[in-house]
Amino acid sequence: MTDARTVLVTGASRGIGKATAVAFAAQGCNVVLTSRDQDALDAVAEEIRAAHPSAGVLAHAAHAAEPDQAGAAVDAAMSRFGAIDVLVNNAGTNPYFGPLMDIDPVRAEKTARLNQFGPVLWSQLAWKASMSARGGAIVNVASVGGLLTEPGIGYYNATKAAVIHLTRQLAAELAPTVRVNGVAPGIVRTKLARGLWENNEQYLSDHLPLGRIGEPDDIADVITFLGGPASRWMTGQTLVIDGGAQIRSSLA
Repeated sequence: MTDARTVLVTGASRGIGKATAVAFAAQGCNVVLTSRDQDALDAVAEEIRAAHPSAGVLAHAAHAAEPDQAGAAVDAAMSRFGAIDVLVNNAGTNPYFGPLMDIDPVRAEKTARLNQFGPVLWSQLAWKASMSARGGAIVNVASVGGLLTEPGIGYYNATKAAVIHLTRQLAAELAPTVRVNGVAPGIVRTKLARGLWENNEQYLSDHLPLGRIGEPDDIADVITFLGGPASRWMTGQTLVIDGGAQIRSSLA
């Protein structure tokens, strides 16, 4: 048991999830890291301990869409730290690229189960284990794609549009005890988004008002704001962080 806030981050072994865990640890929070890869989590945990020796760190492998594994991770967090004050629903997947007319049921179900049901599952677990009694904050990682139509990633974007709506629904249902907000990143330098930026980064950067694609830290800093006291009178909102992509047409 500790007096520091405890933050649980799904998909914490790399990208936005890793950057978010590091950012919360830098604020003196305990961090619980989850993803499917225990070795990768252990490496992140060691990095955090080296940079922030006072931060409590727990690395616990769990598939974010498997209720039993997610429940075990929450139980481990409660056993170690006694509470979950902030939940960051970051884990996501996109196993299919192509038109909706060609997506198969297996990949559609996998995408929806993790991207759409995953945040609900972890929110349920955190609520029952800790937040219903002591309050807290939930931050969902959606995507600017949830507000757009795009070729190739339409089904992924549909699940992220669902996350934006679920953020509002959860905020309404869990208020006033728990605040629920979201972030909708644009193109960020992550492994998940590599297919979107790797071969045309300069072109993308040239067409963004802020002149570059995003970095995981750009998103992590906003997540720490939404999970912290500075956003205490805010719930049900999803903040777009896209380097200005949505205003570029008006600047042409």
